[in-house]
Amino acid sequence: METTSQAVAQAPAAEGGPQDPSARRTVDGYLQAPFPWYGLDEAFTGPRRLMQVGTAADGAVAHGSIGFGDEPSVKNEYAVGATGEPKEKFAVVVTVAANPVRRSADGTGLLEATSVSSAAWLAGVGLLSFTWPGQMDHSLRDDWLEQQTETAWALADDLSGPAWSTLSLPVDGVPTSFHYRESEFGWVLAGSTQEGVHVGAYGRGMSAYGLGFAVIKDISAYA
Repeated sequence: METTSQAVAQAPAAEGGPQDPSARRTVDGYLQAPFPWYGLDEAFTGPRRLMQVGTAADGAVAHGSIGFGDEPSVKNEYAVGATGEPKEKFAVVVTVAANPVRRSADGTGLLEATSVSSAAWLAGVGLLSFTWPGQMDHSLRDDWLEQQTETAWALADDLSGPAWSTLSLPVDGVPTSFHYRESEFGWVLAGSTQEGVHVGAYGRGMSAYGLGFAVIKDISAYA
């Protein structure tokens, strides 16, 4: 699934002041999506933030991420406490439009179909973006990241394989089956909804077992 990400740093408006233009541009990308966005349900009471949207080859919004909990940063020896537990506790929910193979807007080619594997891959790569083994030299991270990205793709392409287990979590109040895996860097899960989208998620320091997902009624409230 070839997409490009459009990430804009979110800066909340001062109380009583004008909306920051960068925050406005951030939420505009989400508002352009022709599908509903998913996030953690009301049981989660911590911070929520917009992260980034990705577009397909024809420029249409194809997926996006929303963060919950702590602001994630690259995990290395400075991001882990004395007990070995991550200092950060966060989850990121990825919403992916469920599309079949289709022609591009200009009619010159085909756009790839999306599936649960698409959500699993995006979630896996998302977790990698905040991961860096503490014992690794900085100069080696690009090679490591490329290798791990290929591994994430292979894992996402084999959701019935031994790397994945099944986890049932509520989606809009309905128990839903997700593909789930853990690693030393965090966890990744992916599944589908009844609203025509696939949902992926990743996190660290926050257990996936107690999470629930729901449609976000007003995405502009996150800006």
